[in-house]
Amino acid sequence: MALEWVVLGYAAGAEAIMLLLLTMPGLDRLRKGLVVVTRNALKPMLSVVPFCLFLLMDIYWKYEKSPSCEGHLCSPSEHLRHQKSVMKSQRNFLLIASALLLYWLLFCVTGMVLRIERMNEQIDKLKRSD
Repeated sequence: MALEWVVLGYAAGAEAIMLLLLTMPGLDRLRKGLVVVTRNALKPMLSVVPFCLFLLMDIYWKYEKSPSCEGHLCSPSEHLRHQKSVMKSQRNFLLIASALLLYWLLFCVTGMVLRIERMNEQIDKLKRSD
């Protein structure tokens, strides 16, 4: 079960790196290539969204089906195991939320960079025509 979290972590990391490179100032010469690579990577990376929803349902199902450990009904080791399980679920939820947020930001930033490039081209055409 840990493999899917590793895959999601790598996907979120790749999204973060692409977002950082797109928004970093001073990379104007590389920006066109980065935009092309990012646009081509957005469609395959869309599979992150249903994957995250599946993992979110998995967390919910584990939370609903896990035995509750309250008060004096369980031993200290069971209580510790329950607390670790809750912490892992919270960590995994943060990973899911960050992967979805990074994908959305990457999508929006790529669209904005494309619009800015088109506007710059239109400005250049207007300057040439004057």
